[in-house]
Amino acid sequence: MNTTTSSHPGHPVASPPWVPLSFSFSFLFRYPRLLGWSLVLVVLTGGLTWLGYLLSVDLINQLSGSLFTTPPTVDKFWHWPLLWGWTAMKWVYLILSRVVAFYLAFVLAYSLTTPGYVFLSTWAGNRYCAQAGHGEAALTLSGALIDLWEGIKIGAMGIVVTVVALFANFIPVVGQAAVFVLYTYYSALMFVDYPASRYRWTLGAKMLWLRRHPHQAFRLGVLPAVISMIPLLNVFLMALFFPLFTIHVTLNFLVIEGRKEVVASR
Repeated sequence: MNTTTSSHPGHPVASPPWVPLSFSFSFLFRYPRLLGWSLVLVVLTGGLTWLGYLLSVDLINQLSGSLFTTPPTVDKFWHWPLLWGWTAMKWVYLILSRVVAFYLAFVLAYSLTTPGYVFLSTWAGNRYCAQAGHGEAALTLSGALIDLWEGIKIGAMGIVVTVVALFANFIPVVGQAAVFVLYTYYSALMFVDYPASRYRWTLGAKMLWLRRHPHQAFRLGVLPAVISMIPLLNVFLMALFFPLFTIHVTLNFLVIEGRKEVVASR
């Protein structure tokens, strides 16, 4: 066993074991209360994301005005390239604006539901191993406000990530690959926030954890990143799978931190 027990991100951990997603899935359905709380969060996250998406699209449309509502007039044959260029720009605008709208909406839903997912992560961690409660902060109103603030900070990082991704997308091939990697690690950070907030880790400590465990962080973030990039369906799929990803990251976080020694695959 190569894990080292740790309650702080500064302690070294070598070659930690891995909790498969199938185990996390069966773990979710093992406890009716855990499943019920997850369903409540699914509805809440999905509702907030959809509402935020509609508001974001409306805001973006107001900012763009009538720029893409009236196509250029084609009187001569040499006007056709102008129409083709306008049409291409319109489609690029529609795709990019919807991606931005989704992430703005998702950041809002993520920030507002952070205390609920921290509670879900805590509840799941307590059922997974007794060591999860060692060194944890109490579940209080002030603690929930701290969790909310941490969620807002990571949500704000999401806006920065989205802006960087928009510019990077204009770089052929390399830009798209960089965007995918960026979203993968950001997705991992979002979910690591929940179990780490239980121990009142700072944002810097959570980011340090990602740097210390880059391979595990990539594995934790890759599936959420892929789902988040599916147009239209991303709103519903992320809301649906968010509790499962929260539990999956929580169990792996506890294992990597040396709080659980044996993981049974299913």
